[in-house]
Amino acid sequence: MPLEEEERRKFVAEAWRRYEEVQNWAIANWPDSERPLSTSDFVEGRKEILGLGLPPGLKLTQDPQAAPEPEDGGPQYVDVTPAPWP
Repeated sequence: MPLEEEERRKFVAEAWRRYEEVQNWAIANWPDSERPLSTSDFVEGRKEILGLGLPPGLKLTQDPQAAPEPEDGGPQYVDVTPAPWP
């Protein structure tokens, strides 16, 4: 494994550990007891951290801004609403 890749993995592992610490602190200390935080509130942050470990040029998800405009042959409508459970 190249040194750069190993350094990247170490960095991501440390960033993940620290993010979990902040997440746990935020959940424990959130002042709004009527709408408490949960780990699901931190999903996007975890995705970003995992994306740091990818080689340059690769992404975890497709960038919605990358699609061409409809007048340039892109879709007229992109459904971003998840389907309900059956």
